[in-house]
Amino acid sequence: MRFFIKKQNEALNLKNIIMKFRSVRCVKIIMRLLTANGLTVCLIALLLIGSRSGLFAQSSVTTNKNAQDQKMQWWRQARFGMFIHWGVYAQLAGVYKGHSQARGGAEWIMNRMKIPVKSYQSFAKQFNPVKFNADSWVRMAKEAGMKYIIITAKHHDGFAMFGTHASPWNIVDATPYGKDVLKMLAEACKKYDIRLGFYYSQAQDWNNPGGSAARKLTREGWPNPDSAKIDAYTAAHHGHWDPLQTTASFADYIDRVAVPQVKELLSNYGKISVLWWDTPTNMTREAAEKLQALLKLQPGIITNDRLKRPDFPGDTKTPEQKIPDAAALDGKDWETCMTMNGTWGYRASDHNWKSDTTLIHNLCDIASKGGNYLLNIGPKPDGTFPEASVDRLREIGQWMKVNSEAIYATNASPLPPFDWGRCTRKAEKGNTILYLSVFHWPADGKLIVPGLKNKVLAASLLASGKVISTNKSKQGLVLTLPAKAPDPIASVIKLVVQGEMTTYHPKSNSTISTGALD
Repeated sequence: MRFFIKKQNEALNLKNIIMKFRSVRCVKIIMRLLTANGLTVCLIALLLIGSRSGLFAQSSVTTNKNAQDQKMQWWRQARFGMFIHWGVYAQLAGVYKGHSQARGGAEWIMNRMKIPVKSYQSFAKQFNPVKFNADSWVRMAKEAGMKYIIITAKHHDGFAMFGTHASPWNIVDATPYGKDVLKMLAEACKKYDIRLGFYYSQAQDWNNPGGSAARKLTREGWPNPDSAKIDAYTAAHHGHWDPLQTTASFADYIDRVAVPQVKELLSNYGKISVLWWDTPTNMTREAAEKLQALLKLQPGIITNDRLKRPDFPGDTKTPEQKIPDAAALDGKDWETCMTMNGTWGYRASDHNWKSDTTLIHNLCDIASKGGNYLLNIGPKPDGTFPEASVDRLREIGQWMKVNSEAIYATNASPLPPFDWGRCTRKAEKGNTILYLSVFHWPADGKLIVPGLKNKVLAASLLASGKVISTNKSKQGLVLTLPAKAPDPIASVIKLVVQGEMTTYHPKSNSTISTGALD
């Protein structure tokens, strides 16, 4: 007993020494003290520390955060990516039996039009995208300033855009085209140094038996005279409208199709940077755990929050078709996915295109709040991008060639949003660089930056380097600008101010509203 008390007293003294070093350096110190004091004393000291200070838990949290930051670094620097929705649904282009789909994206046509399985599968025999050119697609993304591409490897219709052994319902086996477009895309991404990610509908699958189906009323497709009968059937069969869809269980579908296909996607296409889950309709925890376990095949892969809510949050939140307010931001990584017109998949009749101005302003707005912009393209059935999409990519690219410094590797604004534009920031040697993207150039040549009190070290136009004079007023910092804006869409002013500024966080109880389950 006296021996133990002596060792305990020695351990208490040793604990006090170690507690002065609440960092990873503690490990090195312990190793030296172990040699000097013996195993018994050190073990007792470590137990005392662990029970009273939470040192090891704190170290573990720090380590996990550092690992997460390292994994997310490229993604946070990228800020801009391309989403691609492409599949057999492009062949229908939003029309079935002469009727235009009444509601929703054209990629939902099978569900909303209640197309029978066999009828829908017959369209694959016409799907022959002979003009598909992976090199051209990736080059357009790169020239637009996009740093990564995410393509629908399998959407809700269950059609795999790659060669798979898990189901014959794929582009290689079910179409006259007969080629694996993902393999070609992976090669082109590697060539142009663009990150590649796969969208995968893990729960919904309307063609492979056992897959889930979100229930949609028939009126969302077309005025089918049998609507009442069909709606009653879908209500009784968990959203399914064709008996062929329910010839297997959901668990069987997961084991037979989803798990093998995700394994193929993460094994056969080189480095995959993102796995983009979608619509966890009727998703089970058991199924989610099986799919989550496959991520080890791609160390460092980034996933979103749509595998199964709320138990599997992933790495990123996914607001859809909207940009959250600054008040909703909670410090989590987020990515707004958005269409250029009104549909994800190709619809021939949708000409409601967002303007170049809107798209560039969206990019600036999202970057100013610390998010990423995932902008969608819906390729045509022949494998080409719609001309309106190409035009917009070109215009964004021209703007990015001059102003990308204000987007890439930036952090959220330290100031509230401005009426005249947006702000991003970077840290530099103890100071802060502010990039002011001015949407509305002041007619009087005076731009007021309210709330900015830091000393200005330098101010210039990003496009030309032309120096801008500044002075302070009661309203804030005043910048004297040239009469004409350098860019009609968004002109960027580069300010270097003294001191390190941090992200603006307005007090609010709201949170980012993530993507719809539709």
